Amino acid sequence: MSAPREIAGRYELDRRLGAGGMSTVFLARDSVLERPVAVKLLAEHLSDDEAFVARFRREALAAAKLQHPNIVQVFDSGEDEPSGRHFIVMEYVNGPSCADLLRETPELGIEQTVDIVRGACHGLDYAHRAGVVHRDVKPGNLLMSDETSSVKLADFGIAKAAEQTRITQVGAVLGTAAYLSPEQATGEEAGPASDIYSLGVCAYQFLAGRLPYEYSSLTELALKQQSDQVEPIARFRPDVPPALDMAIRRCLERDPALRYASAIEMAAALDGGLHGDEPRTAPFQTASTQMLGEDATQALPRTTALPRREQPTYAPAAPPAQPRERRPQQQKKKRGGGGARFVALLLILLLAGVAVALLVSGGGGGYTNINAGNSKDQASDLIQYVRDHRK
Repeated sequence: MSAPREIAGRYELDRRLGAGGMSTVFLARDSVLERPVAVKLLAEHLSDDEAFVARFRREALAAAKLQHPNIVQVFDSGEDEPSGRHFIVMEYVNGPSCADLLRETPELGIEQTVDIVRGACHGLDYAHRAGVVHRDVKPGNLLMSDETSSVKLADFGIAKAAEQTRITQVGAVLGTAAYLSPEQATGEEAGPASDIYSLGVCAYQFLAGRLPYEYSSLTELALKQQSDQVEPIARFRPDVPPALDMAIRRCLERDPALRYASAIEMAAALDGGLHGDEPRTAPFQTASTQMLGEDATQALPRTTALPRREQPTYAPAAPPAQPRERRPQQQKKKRGGGGARFVALLLILLLAGVAVALLVSGGGGGYTNINAGNSKDQASDLIQYVRDHRK
């Protein structure tokens, strides 16, 4: 079935901008606001999947709340009743995607790469703080605006909406497998650290002209992600500053906790790496570090990148602060408490001795009141009593 000419009685479709397994994007004109927009039409077979449609609506609503210069704005979404097609109306970005740039040249400029990734980091950081994870960061979703000369992230929420649908059940891969984080490749939930990994793959590819791992199957990719070390970018492009090389490879740590603490810290690390610096950043907070509390997290040093084939090393945490000096009354009280316990123990032993002495002597009379007074007086009286009854 061909695409309709008009959507929701308002958006007039013009030409196709791109297509994928889940949707087709058209350049359109908003006849109400008289401006160009991009309209994404979901594939027809997805309309029959009620679970997907429900998730799609929720994710489209979440994406529509994101308003940032480095994120493609979502204007509208819904179902076109005449055609039965579900749609999203987005900001039209007049410019190529980074995938288009890579088709023109296998490598991008060093400063150009840092500019692109920096902008994407700012967009991701804003989304992550709003509780939204992209889950499908790849060159095709990094759009370059000719008007503002900035990068804009597209397709927030689409990968999330498609999870557990019949598409994934038949083994199709959402997005491009090479950009999936190791945790995503093994079926775990994607988080902000997953977006950082995916953006790190993009940065690596922009500079090295190749992906971090070469693979012929998803199984091979997953195995390499778990066992192989990423080759330094300098091996393929010697003019890349070593600090920048290391900063990018930090994003590709297989353990999410060893990547950057946030996308904004990733941006700072790449900026520093471009100029030969190695800014220090904290590891990503995981559930375990959060359970230990804020102090435990702050004890970890802030480093940017890790040398190849080396595990991260952390400087020892600062020694704990010395306890405040107790007041004389507190010290006296503490010493007194210990003495009281000692005297009580002595009383028990002496009472046992008294019992034995009485049994041996056969006498039971003349028992004086040794329960009167304080502990020291009681002990003195008891000792004297034992001495008096030894004979």
